[in-house]
Amino acid sequence: MLIKRPPDIPSSEITSEKLYHNRREFLKNLAGMAVSAGIVLPGCTTNAATETAPPVPGPFDTNEPKTPYEDITTYNNYYEFGLDKSDPSRRSRNFKTKPWTVKVEGLVKKPATYALEDLVKGFTNEDRIYRMRCVEAWSMVIPWMGFPLADLIRRLEPLPSAKFVEFKTILAPRDQMPGLSYGGLEWPYTEGLRMDEAMNPLSFIALGIYGKPLLNQNGAPLRLVVPWKYGFKGCKSIAQIRFVDKQPRTAWAIANPGEYGFYSNVNPEVHHPRWRQDRETRIGEFFPRKTLMFNGYTEHVAQMYAGMDLRKFY
Repeated sequence: MLIKRPPDIPSSEITSEKLYHNRREFLKNLAGMAVSAGIVLPGCTTNAATETAPPVPGPFDTNEPKTPYEDITTYNNYYEFGLDKSDPSRRSRNFKTKPWTVKVEGLVKKPATYALEDLVKGFTNEDRIYRMRCVEAWSMVIPWMGFPLADLIRRLEPLPSAKFVEFKTILAPRDQMPGLSYGGLEWPYTEGLRMDEAMNPLSFIALGIYGKPLLNQNGAPLRLVVPWKYGFKGCKSIAQIRFVDKQPRTAWAIANPGEYGFYSNVNPEVHHPRWRQDRETRIGEFFPRKTLMFNGYTEHVAQMYAGMDLRKFY
C-alpha cells in the first residue's frame, strides 16, 4: 500500500521550508486579528505575541511526490469560472470570499447561518497529503490543510434520522462567477455524501493548500475533500450544508446520470462510457500509471460498501 501512518512528521517536512514559514506567518497574523475579535481560529493561539504552534499532521498521508503548487492552482475544474482548465485561475479574481457565511439546515440540532470564523472556531488544522483522481483520468497529489469533516458534523449534532449530508456551492453574481452562463449543470452546484462516508476519518474540510489559504480557483474559503472518490465530489466554496433523510440530487448525476453516479468512487473496473478508468496521468508525469481501487484508500473505506454491487452503485 502507498499509505503510511507517521504519527510525528512535522509540518516542515510536509511542505517546503519556504511555504511552511509563509504559512506560520499567515497563521500568526490571523491569530493577532482573532485576538481583537475575540475569536480562536483553528491552529492559532489567542496570544498574538506567542509563536503559533504547528498544526497537527494527518495520519493518512501518501508518500508519493507532491504536485507543484503552481500546477495545483492553475489546472482546475471549476465550471462556475469557465470550462477550460486555465479559466478558474484567470477568471476568479473578482470572486469575493469575505465575509463568508455557511447556512446549516435540515435534520440537525444546531441549524443556523454561521459566519465562517464561528463555524471553524476551535478546530485544530491538520496537514494531509492526499491523492486526487479526476474522473477525466488525470490525477494530482495535494497537501491540504484543514480539519476532519466528522468534527464539524459532531459539533452541528445531526438528528438520528439524518442519513445523508448535502453540500452546495455559493451562487454568486455572474460578474464574480462568469461561467454560470454554462447550461450543462444545474446551479448552485450540489454534492452529497452518505452519513457514514461523511463521518469517515478521510473526509476533510480543506481551508488551504501547501500551508497557504485556498485560492479562489481551488474552492476558497472552504471545500470538501473525499480522496477515495472522483474529484468532482469535492464541493467547492461551500455555502450550505443540509442534513437529509434521502439521497440528495447531485449536480453531475442530474446532468448525466448514465455517466456520473451518486457514489462516484474511484473504481478502475468501472469505465466511463467515453474512456477507460484503469489508467491515469499524474500531472507532471509523461507515462500513465495504474489507477488504484478507491484511489488507494481501500483499507480505510471498503467496509462501507460491503455487499454493494459497485457496478450498479457507481
